[in-house]
Amino acid sequence: MSATAIVAPALLSPQRLAVSLMFLANGFVVGSWAPKIPEFAARLSLDESDLGLMIMCFGIGSLCAMPAVGVLISGRGSHAVTRILAALTVPCLLFVTIAPSIWTAALALFLIGALVGGMDVAMNANAVEVEKRQGRAIMSSCHGCWSLGGVAGAALGGVLIAHHGVLAHAITASLVTLVMVLIAWPRVLVDPPHVEPDTTGQAGAASRRPSLIGAGAVVWLTGIICLIMMTPEGAILDWSALYLRQELGANAALSGLAFGAFSAAMALMRFLGDVVRDRFGAVRTFRVSCMLAMAGLGTAGLATSPQLAIAGFAIAGLGFANTVPIAFSAAGNLPGLPQGLAISVVTFMGYSGILFAPSVIGFIAEHTGFAAVYMALPVFVTLPLFFSGLMRHADRQPG
Repeated sequence: MSATAIVAPALLSPQRLAVSLMFLANGFVVGSWAPKIPEFAARLSLDESDLGLMIMCFGIGSLCAMPAVGVLISGRGSHAVTRILAALTVPCLLFVTIAPSIWTAALALFLIGALVGGMDVAMNANAVEVEKRQGRAIMSSCHGCWSLGGVAGAALGGVLIAHHGVLAHAITASLVTLVMVLIAWPRVLVDPPHVEPDTTGQAGAASRRPSLIGAGAVVWLTGIICLIMMTPEGAILDWSALYLRQELGANAALSGLAFGAFSAAMALMRFLGDVVRDRFGAVRTFRVSCMLAMAGLGTAGLATSPQLAIAGFAIAGLGFANTVPIAFSAAGNLPGLPQGLAISVVTFMGYSGILFAPSVIGFIAEHTGFAAVYMALPVFVTLPLFFSGLMRHADRQPG
C-alpha cells in the first residue's frame, strides 16, 4: 500500500484564482462600458432609438459568438480559447472610444459584444473543469467576481470620465484589464478537448445516439431554465426604477436603489453560494433559491411602498444569485454531450432572456402596469422549480 497521503486541493488554487480573475476582468469590461454610454451617444448625435439599436449590436455580437466558441471549446478545450479571447478583449474599449462614425461604432460594439460573450462561454467551461478537478463548487463565486468586476468598472469609469475624459478612462480600463489577464494567463487550467474520439465504429456510434439525443433535450431544457431565470434580472435592471417612480411615487434617489439592492444581494449570495451548494447539494440549493426568487418578485409586485418593493427586489437577488451558476455547472457536466456546446447553448439562451425579454416586458407593462408584470414573473419560475432535479448534474464529482 502506498504511504502517500491524499491531499485535498487548496481552497484558492492557482487555477481557481485564474478563472476567477477572468470573470473579474470580463465583468470589469462590461461595467466600464456603462458610464461611457452618455458620452458615446452625445459624440455620435444619437437619440434614444438610435442608441437602442447601437446597444443591440453589442447583444447581437454576443449571441453570434457564443455558439461558435462552444464549437471551438469542444475541439480544443477551454484553456487556449479563454486566454485568446481574454487577450483580444483587453483593448476593445479603446475601439469604441475612438470610433469616428456610427458605422464604425456599431462594428466596434458588435466586436466587443462578440469578445465579451465568447469569453463568457469559455471561462464558464473552464470553471466547470476546475470544479471537476478540485471536487468542490466554485461557479457561484466566479459569477460573484463577475458582479464585483461590473461594479468596480462602473464606479471607476464614472470617476475617471468626470475628471480625465473618456480616452484616459479607456486607456486606464484597458491597462487594469491587462494586469488581470496577465496574472491569470499562466495559471489557467489546461483541459483536453471535450469531444471524445470514436473508437467503436458505426455500431458504437449507433448505440450512443439515443444517449446523445437525450442529452441534447436536457441541455435545451437547461437553457430554457436559464432563459426564465435571467429574464427577471433584465426586467429589474431596465424597469424597476421606473416602476418605483411611476407606480409607487418614489423620488429619483430612492428609485435607483431598486436595482442596487437586487445587485448587492445577488453579489453577496454568489460569494456564499459555493459553500451552501457544497453543504446542501445543487438540487436543494436551486429549489430554495427559486422559492426565494418567487417570494421576492411577489413582494415587489404587491408592494404598497417603495421601501417594501426595494426589500422585495433584494430578496429576489438572494434567490436568483445561484440559479444560473448551478445551471451552468449542470450543463457542463451533462454526460453524452460536448461540454463547450452544452455551455454555449445555455449561455446563448440565458442571455437572450436578459437582452431581449425586457423590451417585451416594457410593451406588456404599457397595458398592465409593472406591478402586474412582477407578480406574473414568479409563475414562470415554477417551471425551473419543477425541473430542478436536472441540477443534480452540478454535483457530479471527478471520478
